[in-house]
Amino acid sequence: MSEDVNWDEVRALAARVEAGEALVLTPDVRELLLRTAREVAIPDADAQAALQDITTATALLREERGRIRDGSMRMMSARSEARKLRQAGDIAGARRVMEDLLAVEIVPLYRELAEIALEDLDDAEG
Repeated sequence: MSEDVNWDEVRALAARVEAGEALVLTPDVRELLLRTAREVAIPDADAQAALQDITTATALLREERGRIRDGSMRMMSARSEARKLRQAGDIAGARRVMEDLLAVEIVPLYRELAEIALEDLDDAEG
């Protein structure tokens, strides 16, 4: 999955909307919002329903952007903490940090990255 994800367009669109630009539901924008919804674990039916008007489509865009931003921040924080613990020799503590992340993370890309980090920790133990 990670090689298929590029959120630059949705980030840029969200920034323009936050700066006051009106969201225009062109076919490209609809496709971007639907694709991104799938990538951040928003059910297709919910995304389709949100695209029925500008207000709900704007809320969908904000939710997508929030999931990307929040997941990224959680991932960076967890990786940093796990790295510190691993360097201190506390592999179990590092694993716990990544497992705690997996317990709350819903964005598939960030879940995949956390699972890879756990595998790396398994390799470090073995």
